[in-house]
Amino acid sequence: MDTTSFIKKTIGGVMQVEPALTPPPANAEQTSFAKKPKVGSSKSKKREIPEGLWIKCPACDVMIFDKELDENLQVCPKCQQHLPIASRERIHSLVETCTFQEMDAEMVSVDILKFASYKSKLERDRKATMLKDAVVTGIGKIGVHTVALGVMDFRFMGGSMGAVVGEKLTRLIERGTEGGWPVIVISTSGGARMQEGAFSLMQMAKTSAALAYHAKARLPYLSVLTNNSYGGVMASYAALGDLNLAEPGAMIGFAGPRVIKDTTHADLPPGFQTAEFLLDHGLIDAIVHRKEMKAQLIKYFDYFAAGKKHPAA
Repeated sequence: MDTTSFIKKTIGGVMQVEPALTPPPANAEQTSFAKKPKVGSSKSKKREIPEGLWIKCPACDVMIFDKELDENLQVCPKCQQHLPIASRERIHSLVETCTFQEMDAEMVSVDILKFASYKSKLERDRKATMLKDAVVTGIGKIGVHTVALGVMDFRFMGGSMGAVVGEKLTRLIERGTEGGWPVIVISTSGGARMQEGAFSLMQMAKTSAALAYHAKARLPYLSVLTNNSYGGVMASYAALGDLNLAEPGAMIGFAGPRVIKDTTHADLPPGFQTAEFLLDHGLIDAIVHRKEMKAQLIKYFDYFAAGKKHPAA
């Protein structure tokens, strides 16, 4: 290889001659280096997580182990957001073991108006929820107190109130009146069931009338409002409790905030229709955490039953 040279000078003169290599010719082969594969490339294997094991909290975005969420009654352990809970799970969390006797379990809705696709939606939700309709009713014990308990389920057509929901709740209230028992209805609903038209609206008057007879017998009625509680349900039995309770953060009202804003053309106050807002403005009496609901209900019934003797076992 040809070489060139240059002279390194100093103040005292020539110091030394140093050789220098000429640059390689332009046609020389380029040196190649093996590249390290990047993390997350197609060569690296991605660990798959089975579906249904983890749930993302809609409020704080934390991932929660499904079993942990079940043990915590569907309440986020980080931010305490109350997620939807099935009706039978809620009943199990409230009543004493093996004391709940369900009423009218086989009652089903009829497509009396021949509403388009109503039958198929009913069948779909029956298979998905293993329920006949949007409410489960029965008699059970909470502490030492026998109560008539109705629990709505939002998974069944948005907890909407049709003829079956209204009839089951009316029979429950009448049974509570006959037995001299307090009534609890835990509501979660989008309102009256539009597929049943006026038949669903009639349930508002029917359930309210049954509660009037229950009140005339001087028996307590507790209404528990959960997320969401809207429409004809909230305009009837859900707002008629001797005590109206709510879960934290529950949305409660007749029409939704968007509809109200579009109708009134006014800006709504912060937190409008939340349980906390309604507690400040007197519509509800207390906000009770789901895990504390049973203990709180027992305290209320102890107060109502003060001075009364429990029936002999």
